[in-house]
Amino acid sequence: MTHESTAVQLASASSNAAASTGWWRDAVIYQVYVRSFADSDGDGVGDLRGVRERLPHLARLGVDAVWLTPFYVSPQADGGYDVADYRAVDPLFGDLSDADDLVRAAHALGLRVIVDVVPNHTSEQHPWFRAALAGDPRARARYHFRPGRGPGGAEPPNDWESVFGGPAWTRVEDGSWYLHLFAPEQPDLDWEHPEVAAEFASVLRFWLDLGVDGFRVDVAHGMVKAAGLPDIGHGAQATLIGTQPLPFFDQDGVHEIHRSWRRLLDSYEGPRIGVAEAWAPTSERLARYVRPDELHQAFNFRFLNCPWDTTALRTVIDESLAATASVGAPTTWVLSNHDVVRHRTRYGSLDRARAAALLMLALPGSAYVYQGEELGLPEVTDLPDEVRQDPAFLRTAGQDGLRDGCRVPLPWCGDRPPYGFGPAGAWLPQPAGWGGLSVAAQTGDPHSTLELYRAALELRRALPGLGSPEAGPLTWLPAPEGVLLFTRPGLACTLNGRPAAVELPAPGRPVLSSAPVETDGRTVLLPADSCTWWAI
Repeated sequence: MTHESTAVQLASASSNAAASTGWWRDAVIYQVYVRSFADSDGDGVGDLRGVRERLPHLARLGVDAVWLTPFYVSPQADGGYDVADYRAVDPLFGDLSDADDLVRAAHALGLRVIVDVVPNHTSEQHPWFRAALAGDPRARARYHFRPGRGPGGAEPPNDWESVFGGPAWTRVEDGSWYLHLFAPEQPDLDWEHPEVAAEFASVLRFWLDLGVDGFRVDVAHGMVKAAGLPDIGHGAQATLIGTQPLPFFDQDGVHEIHRSWRRLLDSYEGPRIGVAEAWAPTSERLARYVRPDELHQAFNFRFLNCPWDTTALRTVIDESLAATASVGAPTTWVLSNHDVVRHRTRYGSLDRARAAALLMLALPGSAYVYQGEELGLPEVTDLPDEVRQDPAFLRTAGQDGLRDGCRVPLPWCGDRPPYGFGPAGAWLPQPAGWGGLSVAAQTGDPHSTLELYRAALELRRALPGLGSPEAGPLTWLPAPEGVLLFTRPGLACTLNGRPAAVELPAPGRPVLSSAPVETDGRTVLLPADSCTWWAI
């Protein structure tokens, strides 16, 4: 079977138990990469009006909220994560009235809106940094300016490397150096300066007053640096992120910032949330970001980075649940985003991507869906060098520099580019053959990935045993090697991670599967690389 059973057949009056304890605890949040979602004005770049016009797709999909990547005034040196004005919309994406219209339209459809905030660094074009380069000492104090080392100060102040490759320091005309953990166009702010904290509190209030429901905090682990900016003594530092302590990430001081933001969020009527994009060496360190007086969610990058291996998956699931339970927070699950290779390509097949999606959506907690994964989009791996815009692509020894492949604009309809993305072309070329993956092509096809996601999210809304942390525990049951089997109240989930079908006793009645399953009611033949939900 695929997904002929519907939520109406399974539960006519069920509701999520977490509703009374915070909508985010079992929410499904959809990430919109604004540049690549939908283009309303024909310039080849997605915009806020394009997002607003396509909100019905998200409502029909069944998600609870939408997270928008930065749309603020920016030179776009890093896809908008280099902000020059935090209170204005870049003309590339529209204007402030478009943001207001989008929030209102989303709310009318029952969708909440989360926006990015980028507090670790500004753009080099931000007025503060322009004043700093002009020699204003008050402006310089808001950033990390230091004298160099060696004869004439010609060497960087320490051995820190940019996440995008190369040194994390750039020298200016007067001989001093400034810190940028990412691109040189993204100077790091010094959060020891009280004016920095005051400015961001004001920025958060600006968007909360406009009506947004929360913030995804970019580099939430990076605002505080170790005292004295000590050397690391090791190269290839980007490979160490999230695996071992580093003096520029996950310092204890960041937590007081998040506590102050939690107090600000709680001062507003209605639940407003903060979501940490945080890398930490252990699940326990990550859980510190979601303690009761800090942020509400933190991305689970260990789950995202987990290979297609059932032993590793079970370990990550157990450790993630235990860590967040220790602080009374829900776990979040994520498979793809705008910074990583799409999970269909990482896992090696669409079958595995579909199975992983059902596994993720069955786990207790909140789930994030990256735009296009509901279409089963693969990574675009053959973009010409001349069209790439990822700053890491232009530098060395950092990330792989291939983030553009997951940012190719979405196909909505039609059999040739731009596939309904907009009236003209697209800022990154879309592959030939994507017409069959478009929203229009997949709608109504019971075997399509889009309809699988729609069915899964319909069931998740109807059945507390899916998603809700408050519904009850996750219990592992014995299963053959390469197979995962767990139960939640009223439900069971099986994942066959083996390259061949496997037979086992049927744990119940199949209600949704990523691939057709054969069962006589007593035994079941699970297809290779598949996931199935069962009513028990």
